[in-house]
Amino acid sequence: MYRLIVLLLLAACASAPKTVAVGRYRAPDAPIYSNAVMDHSRLVGSWTQVAAFGGEGCKPGGAEISNAASGLQIRYQLCESGVKMAGQGLMPSQIVGRFDVPDQPGPWWILWADADYRTLVIGTPNGRLGFILNRGGFPPDRLRAAKDVLEWNGYDLRRLTVY
Repeated sequence: MYRLIVLLLLAACASAPKTVAVGRYRAPDAPIYSNAVMDHSRLVGSWTQVAAFGGEGCKPGGAEISNAASGLQIRYQLCESGVKMAGQGLMPSQIVGRFDVPDQPGPWWILWADADYRTLVIGTPNGRLGFILNRGGFPPDRLRAAKDVLEWNGYDLRRLTVY
């Protein structure tokens, strides 16, 4: 019995195993808002990834969005949480600015699009990914606006990699 008590005391003193919350880039209790006044048809075209959370482990990618008979479809190759992710397929939307994208850890919410649809800020309610897509030049004022939107939605900007 004495040995059992000693073992239990030693086990209680041992530190708990550490877990790493990979891919959690926003505060779980922070509100998040998607862009509810956007025109989905203006998303069609080629997009380049210009920033990502946890993006230091791979090179930036991009996405190609096109029209399909039943809505929009996507083909993407993106750096997400330091891992190159690729997929393609339909991206259905039940609510404006929110899309179910194949092989992703949650729905994509478009948090912001500039007035001319040159920059998109994309996040997820679960905070497992966040990134910025762009087409054409990417001036500092749009980068600042994109960062402000991410921060407003609870993202930790210290973990954002800008390419």
